[in-house]
Amino acid sequence: MVLRIGGVLVGVALFAGLASLRVPEPALSGAEGCPLWCQALLANHEGHLSAARRAGSGTRRNAATLREAADRAGLLIGAAVRPEHLSEPLYAETLAREFNLVEPEDAMKWEVLRPDAQSFDFTQADRIADFAAQHKMKVRGHTLVWHRQNPQWLTEGKYTAAELARLLEQHIKHVVGHYRGKVFAWDVVNEAFDELHPSQLRSTIWLDQPGIGLAENSAASSNPDPSKLGARSLKQRFSYIEQCFRWAHEADPQALLFYNEAEAETLGPKSDAIYAMVQDFRKRGVPIDGVGFQLHIGNLHPDIASISANIGRFTALGVQVHITEMDVSLPVDAGGNASPEDLERQAGIYGQIAAACLSHPGCTAIQTWGFTDKYSWIGSHSKNTRGAALPFDREYRAKPAYDALRSALEQMERR
Repeated sequence: MVLRIGGVLVGVALFAGLASLRVPEPALSGAEGCPLWCQALLANHEGHLSAARRAGSGTRRNAATLREAADRAGLLIGAAVRPEHLSEPLYAETLAREFNLVEPEDAMKWEVLRPDAQSFDFTQADRIADFAAQHKMKVRGHTLVWHRQNPQWLTEGKYTAAELARLLEQHIKHVVGHYRGKVFAWDVVNEAFDELHPSQLRSTIWLDQPGIGLAENSAASSNPDPSKLGARSLKQRFSYIEQCFRWAHEADPQALLFYNEAEAETLGPKSDAIYAMVQDFRKRGVPIDGVGFQLHIGNLHPDIASISANIGRFTALGVQVHITEMDVSLPVDAGGNASPEDLERQAGIYGQIAAACLSHPGCTAIQTWGFTDKYSWIGSHSKNTRGAALPFDREYRAKPAYDALRSALEQMERR
């Protein structure tokens, strides 16, 4: 069914994740204060999770795997990976069994691919692409243009804008061309918007340090035509991003091209700015096919209704949405263990996010940043105060989050 909340249409379905509607926090831990329809959802949610847990946790179950459930739901379910772990049997076995999509964490970034200005090293990325082909998995490419993890020869090379433009064009076309027919979708540009000023592009080597010669020229006209100013301003503002998408499309016209961003999954200034960019690109025929929302979640009360509404407005533009880097970090003790209560809350979030995606036909992929807590980035990033962020624990045992994801996939019929 569909409810209107604050002017936003939110789809609701009966499944483990409580759909894309955000319910009050008491409803996540009990029925107190929860209306009758909410109590019905809770009973359904607890029933599915309890049944799954009675089956036991482990690396293999009699029930459907995530991959099997996702295939039936018409969704891509993926994980970001590191090639050095593929030689670990449990890692490789779990990855191939549970996921139909894979993405390199770092192996396709400049610092790995470009040892110097003249050469490319595809060794690590090829290993992931070969693993995917062997196990009939799709590959997302990540990422062609980012302000971080660039090699020193590039960042300290003192290149002119023209030289930098040639380097970037060569890089994009060579990398995309190398994986033509092997990588079905690319994060062309990653995190171009500023965290402190979320409606503005961040200052980077690609935009204005020195940039590739396409930054906005405020002196272009002292008396601009007001009727054309808005459209021209948008075009100038995002021109370097536009050029990257055009180069990638030239290298592989069949690949889906995404813009990927952090902290833009809810309605707000950053997602508004991205929306304006995508809308402008679509109007002018710039080859953009989708938007990736990372969803690194550290708050156990995410605004699911806002996330769902945001997904809906982007898919209404005619682009796909991928959830690209999801994890839900929890407070952990000295041994890296989260409380059972937090693991249950985490499971609810995973289920709700899956529901929000599944309620929009244009949301076509859910991907986690890693899949086992054994190799999650959260511990080192938080100085080991947070962790336990992924669907499998450090021993590759499925957690409540796994059950919630799978149950959401099994219960939801794609429209």
